[in-house]
Amino acid sequence: MAPRSYAAAVQRTGELAFLLPPDESAIAEPDRLLDRIDGLMLAGGSDVDPATYGAQPDAETKGTWPERDQFEVALVRRALDRELPVLGVCRGMQVLNIACGGTLVQHLPDTLDGDERHRHTPGTYGDHEVELAAGSLAARAAGAERVTVKSHHHQGVDRIGDGLDVTGRSVGDGIVEALELSDRPYALGVLWHPEEDVRSKVIGSLVEAVRSEVGAR
Repeated sequence: MAPRSYAAAVQRTGELAFLLPPDESAIAEPDRLLDRIDGLMLAGGSDVDPATYGAQPDAETKGTWPERDQFEVALVRRALDRELPVLGVCRGMQVLNIACGGTLVQHLPDTLDGDERHRHTPGTYGDHEVELAAGSLAARAAGAERVTVKSHHHQGVDRIGDGLDVTGRSVGDGIVEALELSDRPYALGVLWHPEEDVRSKVIGSLVEAVRSEVGAR
């Protein structure tokens, strides 16, 4: 299952969205799926199993699905190898970080003294501002260096994965909100939910990267 908003955001650009369910065979052979798509978006969802990044579970880490974690890590690693455009949304940014060797903070509220900027209440999204590095892919994707975003999460990145640059932070508490790989044409992770904001340009930027890559090919 995936919220309709992800597919709708792609469809508004005039392109086709395909949902890829976890598949054990694709963990070993991700090209079987990647050969059939032009860009990869990792959606939000349940907590990543801490075993995926070599940690013990926190009491607040719940609803894990190891099969999905293994599947998505395999897809994103191979997609990066192939220089396929990749966008990670919320959990997807966390998976991108793990795929590059990073780790997660399993429960951000424990480190934020009850700060409500990053809430994880079912069915709600907290609005807050994010600052993005000048000239970064994140800023180009969002269309500005300071944007108001919609958040719905309780985990975040801890150790940053190899090759990833932090290019966005939450205003006020400094939580990492954007990561990118500068040595890839388009590899971006955002902790917020652009699919829930019809004004957001982020998913459209993934589509534009796909069109450029396909045109060049």
